[in-house]
Amino acid sequence: MTLFTGLSAFPITPTDACGHVDTAALTRLLERTQLAGADSIGLLGSTGGYAFLSRHERRRAVEAAMACVGGRTPVIVGVGALRTDDAQALARDAKAAGADGLLLAPVSYTPLLDEEVYQHFAAVADAGDLPLCIYNNPGTTKFTFSDALIGRLSKLANIAAVKMPLPPDGDFKGEIARLRTETPPRFSIGYSGDWGAAAALLAGCDAWYSVIAGLLPAEALALTRAAQAGNLSEVERLDRAFQPLWSLFKEFGSFRVMYAIAAALGLCRAEPPRPILPLPSAEISRVRSALGHVLI
Repeated sequence: MTLFTGLSAFPITPTDACGHVDTAALTRLLERTQLAGADSIGLLGSTGGYAFLSRHERRRAVEAAMACVGGRTPVIVGVGALRTDDAQALARDAKAAGADGLLLAPVSYTPLLDEEVYQHFAAVADAGDLPLCIYNNPGTTKFTFSDALIGRLSKLANIAAVKMPLPPDGDFKGEIARLRTETPPRFSIGYSGDWGAAAALLAGCDAWYSVIAGLLPAEALALTRAAQAGNLSEVERLDRAFQPLWSLFKEFGSFRVMYAIAAALGLCRAEPPRPILPLPSAEISRVRSALGHVLI
């Protein structure tokens, strides 16, 4: 469970127009995260654009990450793929490169059934033989995990955590309590959806799987630690500072905004993979203004 606790930072994966990973730029982002003290790095998550990369480029990214931060900051690698055998191969690649854990979403074109998802996760967890986090991301995959399915998967060897979307009704405590009754004691329950992080952490979740921490790790870590300490006034202050960024995330999608943030901070000049287009130039001033509110 310790792998899936605290702040997990999800960086973009800078590439050229042909989808070749810029390992030097990726290394700079990871060094920034490691120095800030994030609890883990979520490599090749949705923010990392895993779905746009070939197996070869995904392996290059993992190898570069492990050469950069391996042994210093735990690395959780996204291994989602349409086919089970492809996801198994990606899981083996991640383990061979030295990754500490895996993240798996039920990527699909044909809508999946519960039993199909169960068998897919069982096969990938067995192939990777590393602690694996279930990625419940219905906004992208169009598949929503029931509490019962999460509970069933949590009994499998190697499946150690779940990354949840924000509950529609905002009842983090109720959802966490329900999941605790379905899962083993050391099973980790965490959340993505950055604008709900403060509420999720204060409600007692184990981890914040954070988009913004991939580029602003120190600022995200300050919010995480304040929440873990139960410092409500500091959490509210920091969350208010983040609100302009959360608004941009909601309006344009965090994927596009993160590339604009990276450019604004001079961290890298990569553009999102096509067909995703960069943030409209008219909105860049809003990004810079939002950063001014939150930068430490």
